[in-house]
Amino acid sequence: MVYAQKQRPYLDRIINDGAIDWSNNAAERNMKSLVIGRKNWLFITSTQGAEATAIWMTFIESAKANHIDPRQYLTDLLKASTILPAFPKSEELAAYLPWNYRRQQNMGQRKDNNETQVTTFAA
Repeated sequence: MVYAQKQRPYLDRIINDGAIDWSNNAAERNMKSLVIGRKNWLFITSTQGAEATAIWMTFIESAKANHIDPRQYLTDLLKASTILPAFPKSEELAAYLPWNYRRQQNMGQRKDNNETQVTTFAA
């Protein structure tokens, strides 16, 4: 009973702030693709393979979280990354983040009157 009473301020915060979700369904839904792929990842036999998979999944899930088509994002990212120097600075890499990609994509759509943009990253 004492535990429940101590949790009251946190419960009040959820009740008073409509932006806070009552459940973690959204987080669990985002993890579903990871759980489905788990059996496939049993074949990752090295630490480097696991790290590479984690990097690719981060790209894909970040694109999804920013409402970007992951396939198009990765295609554009791989094409645009060929122009990067061998050791790029953080500022140079910032243009390739999903939220900057989306901003560049929106600017390209306004500029081209809704025509498809081939490369949407700022160089």
